[in-house]
Amino acid sequence: MFTGVSGSGKSSLVFGTIAAESQRLINETYSAFVQGFMPTLARPDVDSLDGLTTAIILDQERMGANVRSTVGTVTDANALLRVVFSRIGKPHIGGPQAYSFNIPSVSGAGAIKINRGEGRTESRSFSVAGGMCPRCEGMGTVSAIDLTQLYDESKSLNQGAISVPGYTANGWSTRMFSETGFLDPDKPIRDYSEKELHDFLYKEPTKVKFNGINLTYEGLVPRIQKSHLSKDVDALQPHIRAFVERVATFSSCPDCGGTRLNQAARSSKIDGISIADACAMQISDLAAWVRALHEPSVAPLLTALGDSLDSFVEIGLGYLSLDRPSGTLSGGEAQRTRMIRHLGSPLTDVTYVFDEPTIGLHAHDVERTNALLQRLRDKGNTVLVVEHDPEVIRIADQVVDMGPGAGPHGGMVVYEGSIDGLIASGTATGRHLEAGQELKSDSRQPGGSIPIRKARLHNLKDVSVDVPLGVLVAVTGVAGSGKSSLIHGCLPRNHPSVTVIDQSAIRGSRRSNPATYTGILDPIRTAFAKANGVKPALFSANSEGACPNCNGLGKTYTSLGFMAEVVSVCEVCEGRRYTDEVLEYRLRGRNIVEAMAMPVEEAREFFTERPVRVMLDRLADVGLGYIALGQELDTLSGGERQRLKLAIEMSSDTDVYVLDEPTTGLHMQDVDNLIGLLDRLVDSGRTVIVIEHNLDVIARSDWVIDLGPGAGHDGGRVIFEGTPAELLRADGSLTGMHLRRRVEAVAVA
Repeated sequence: MFTGVSGSGKSSLVFGTIAAESQRLINETYSAFVQGFMPTLARPDVDSLDGLTTAIILDQERMGANVRSTVGTVTDANALLRVVFSRIGKPHIGGPQAYSFNIPSVSGAGAIKINRGEGRTESRSFSVAGGMCPRCEGMGTVSAIDLTQLYDESKSLNQGAISVPGYTANGWSTRMFSETGFLDPDKPIRDYSEKELHDFLYKEPTKVKFNGINLTYEGLVPRIQKSHLSKDVDALQPHIRAFVERVATFSSCPDCGGTRLNQAARSSKIDGISIADACAMQISDLAAWVRALHEPSVAPLLTALGDSLDSFVEIGLGYLSLDRPSGTLSGGEAQRTRMIRHLGSPLTDVTYVFDEPTIGLHAHDVERTNALLQRLRDKGNTVLVVEHDPEVIRIADQVVDMGPGAGPHGGMVVYEGSIDGLIASGTATGRHLEAGQELKSDSRQPGGSIPIRKARLHNLKDVSVDVPLGVLVAVTGVAGSGKSSLIHGCLPRNHPSVTVIDQSAIRGSRRSNPATYTGILDPIRTAFAKANGVKPALFSANSEGACPNCNGLGKTYTSLGFMAEVVSVCEVCEGRRYTDEVLEYRLRGRNIVEAMAMPVEEAREFFTERPVRVMLDRLADVGLGYIALGQELDTLSGGERQRLKLAIEMSSDTDVYVLDEPTTGLHMQDVDNLIGLLDRLVDSGRTVIVIEHNLDVIARSDWVIDLGPGAGHDGGRVIFEGTPAELLRADGSLTGMHLRRRVEAVAVA
């Protein structure tokens, strides 16, 4: 286990040094040709590193948001299920591809000659038929397009009538319409004949010659569907996403009912269950259904499929379904889904690297994860885990504790050895492991409530509950029990002043950082400009002060078409983003690059400007004192993003805050600081509702709403409402059971 306060250097050591060097050395074993298709990995900044084995990284990166990717497709489960249906499904409709929503109904055709002997041959045609629904092309949704958002009918093509991003009046995309002979480029769209309007919007692909080049002309609507609407909205650039959200309305495909499969694939069944039905089942139910099938002809397949599905259940993901889009999985769910591939792997002497594998897990599921980590170790592997959860830290054979503080105050190994030695070491981690659980003895009294009645969203079963106001409320339960459905899905409808602060990605560009996101870069630029008697625009990497070679990015991005994009540090500014002239100007002895490189804690001492200081104080309050002002936003974890949003929202007049696992990525010491912040918010008259698994937060809340008793269809009910002290005595609550164990363990100690 690698432990330490947030920002102490755990990830830099484990991921940025050990795992990075292992991957770099492995990549060097490939031929130069193959390496050309692989990302270039920099050599880690380390003097020596010996004894490395192959590293397999299982981090919290969310799975690719490809609209065709599901839980079933990113694991072996869907592939095995398709083979099973192709063998024993009735009626028989073809091979495994006939059950795939990613293969068109007819993806190819041809003919073969069969030798019948004695000089006789027979020709037979064939087609490769897939299971894709032809209407939605296997995506499960169809889009209705608002044509008024695609063009301005009062303008002609040459006047810039098309209002789609990238379609400028003189641009290549618009010239395809204005110069290929189908349309009059100077006629306003509203004056088009019926045929012209059809050719403009819907014309089928037609070969044309344009400037001596053979090209394909196609109507604007199908072009937009292919280039914009067939991609995951959240994966698009901000301006493209805004356009898509404005122009299109997505709904379930009426032909396939959202299953993505054509009629033939849906008609083939096993014991009355189609492959669409099977993929929609809760995985724990699907595992039981597979185990109940007794077909000797596919017995090995059923065993392999059953084992794969059982792994989902074992790892605490039995509440998912195979048709769940992979892009909707949380970071913790994605990491555990990747873990499933390795549980049955025959590989040994491998180094598995985990980044907080218990994120998003209830204490009950943490026990299962511990068992899985130990199983990987017992197969002869090395398991490196960056972790904050005390229950996981306690199973370590060896602990490396980083610190003593965060950012510039960390980066050193402060303890290395056994768990008992860590507890006695006096480090921040050791002190909190020794201190144990603390129950809140004097709970605040509510000042009203938000009533929720007969909630049925997702797996909720007619839930009625009163969420108290004016207190710190913890909403608990195992993963998949219905917490988010109740709070995110139902609460805002009943109370319009609710502000939900979650871990979703912050929408921004490559240039975004905490300073730009919080709005403090403007007063910082103004302070530099005033101190030097120059324009503020000079201190913007997006404006006059930007390095002309990289346009203020600090990096150059080279697209090689068929290869991965190559990213390299700008040779002119060496990653500083600004011109040399700008770096000559200083504020209190520092230039703009040095100021943006400061962590929040250091910046609090440096900046005297009030608007800057107020926001920096808030960032420190939410536990982000170690992040640099100029750090790229896409390098922040889900928990860091949520706390950044919280720092901004603290200045609003919000009455009710909803936080989704705000302790994600926080050390036990930082959890204490966060609870103190939440208490101050409540004391100032706000209501704070946290969806949380952390037992420290639950124990020190005023009121607990526990959902369960299980996940998926085994959950969806409120099984407890009351104080943490009352939760200890609640029967049938897994949360109460684990809280009781923690308190009793401390009492015994």
